[in-house]
Amino acid sequence: MDARLEALATAHGVATWYENYQRRRTEVSPESVIGVLGLLGVDATGGPAEPPAPAPDQPGTIVLREGQSRDLPAPAELTLEDGTTRTVARLENLPLGWHRLGDATTVVVVPVELPKAPVTWGWMLQLYALHSAESWGIGDLGDLRTFVAGCGDAGLVLLNPLHAITPVPPVPASPYSPSSRRFANPIYLRISDTVEYQRADESVRRRVDALKPATGELIDYTAVWSAKLAALELLWPLAEPVDLAADPGLTDFARFCALAEIHGPDWQKWPAELRHPDSPRVREFRSDRIAFHVWIQRLVERQLEQAREAAAGMPVGIVHDLAVGIDPSGADGWLLQDSLAPGVSAGAPPDAFNQLGQDWGLAAWRPDRLIATGYAAYRDMLRRIFRHAGGLRVDHVAGLWRLWWVPPGMGPAEGTYVHYDPEAMLGILALEARRAGAVVIGEDLGTVLPEMTETLERMNMLGSSVLWFVRDWDTGEFRPAADYRRNALASISTHDLPTAAGFLAGEQVEVRAELGQLAGTVEEERATWQADKAALLALLRAEGLLDSERTEDVVVAMHEFLARTPCRLVTASLYDVLLEKRQPNLPGTFDEYPNWRIPLGPDLAGILDDPLFRKVAGILGKRNSEVDEPAKGSAR
Repeated sequence: MDARLEALATAHGVATWYENYQRRRTEVSPESVIGVLGLLGVDATGGPAEPPAPAPDQPGTIVLREGQSRDLPAPAELTLEDGTTRTVARLENLPLGWHRLGDATTVVVVPVELPKAPVTWGWMLQLYALHSAESWGIGDLGDLRTFVAGCGDAGLVLLNPLHAITPVPPVPASPYSPSSRRFANPIYLRISDTVEYQRADESVRRRVDALKPATGELIDYTAVWSAKLAALELLWPLAEPVDLAADPGLTDFARFCALAEIHGPDWQKWPAELRHPDSPRVREFRSDRIAFHVWIQRLVERQLEQAREAAAGMPVGIVHDLAVGIDPSGADGWLLQDSLAPGVSAGAPPDAFNQLGQDWGLAAWRPDRLIATGYAAYRDMLRRIFRHAGGLRVDHVAGLWRLWWVPPGMGPAEGTYVHYDPEAMLGILALEARRAGAVVIGEDLGTVLPEMTETLERMNMLGSSVLWFVRDWDTGEFRPAADYRRNALASISTHDLPTAAGFLAGEQVEVRAELGQLAGTVEEERATWQADKAALLALLRAEGLLDSERTEDVVVAMHEFLARTPCRLVTASLYDVLLEKRQPNLPGTFDEYPNWRIPLGPDLAGILDDPLFRKVAGILGKRNSEVDEPAKGSAR
């Protein structure tokens, strides 16, 4: 790569090389770098390069850790978050929070660290996969409350993302490609728990009840939402008046929903005069459907709060999941377009489980625009999620440092990293989590630099220790329980990896082979799986946990192993304890595999009564009193 292009890339935070998952230097092609620079508004296709603009004397955002200070180039008026003002030549002794310097600079003072997370255990729950006599073809927030009440002495329940959809068909199944991360998915509403249903007369209730869809072999999101939407329209006349001025951000989202019902779910295909939320035509748009969609979100918020209240006795409570990005055609793609990079497709480079790389098709923040706007959109998103969360899992937390951008027309392995300011991204996350009294868990798997894990540790944010990955990659051996990190959430697997029973049966090899997802031969993959399985069984035997290779006994031993780790949080997945072989999501596939559409076999009552479910709850419940803080000076 020529020096001119390399300098231009460096000036704009675009990587020209990176370390792959094997810690080997991997060069990025000039074509990829040029493509990503173009997404940042920089023309690098040829000709003399324009030098980067000089940094302003006063940037759009100044981030200070609590206790830090900074000299200013000239005295300026500082307005604190509480509204008090003063003229300062130096920023010092400022309280935590959001302040304003002059007319153009946001000053955000962030915590050095979060309080330590409690030592407890819990369940990883794909909420959509539950079903009960009361739910409508998909797990709902009523099911969540029932699960919380009956799941033993668990200290947390970790959910899949509950981010908002664009409420028009077809409804996508993936919770990781949301229309908006700032609002919630009304498909999880329990219709019969709404005040409007309860105040309806018998004839209206019968009409609503008749809409209930059956639970099928796979979840049909479009059918479920169509039924719930029809029910909500029957109940809408019974709703209290809606104040559209109470929450302008919510009203803007509802306006998008109303326009999408008319013009389709992809705003990029709307009439040109509607493609920006501040255009005169958009601001002139009036419809009763705006109030309707505000009302729906209020219903979801109420049931989310009821779920949080049901978990109030738990040390952590309900842990929500923050998807790494959004569907660029959805609500946040439209409303936040001035802070996003148009045309980008976020993903991940090749790794051990996804050997062809990943293109998630997600929009990404433009780092320069976040700085210029004082990170307002990022802050608003976090605040709305933390309203109902005792904790937040940040999917692909490495994306707060750098994110893999795939240029248009290129494959997922042909992208490169774009860098963000981790002091700002992590600091703001810590500030909003601290104000909410919430735990933060970073999913630090895959191609993650040591500095990322070290920063999470320093800030008392938890990392993710997944059994499949905690191993010595030179020898292939799994590491003993005592070697696990203290500040981590431990689990057997994740939604993107084989389930316990699936791994033991080699299901992941056969499915990926059938769908053409292997980089090597089937024989090579089977040999690798057999070696991995043998190493896992050897680990469990070495820990004195395994006498039998019967699947159920191995799964029990795996949970007993997790219970021995020093990790602050340990979680079990319902897919594992119910011996489900199919993993919830197979990365790199779309219609080829039923991603996010697989319901659990037993209904909710059957799950709570399942002997293995109760046994694992008993195993993990014992660790609350057995795992102590490490001695002072301990490496953990």
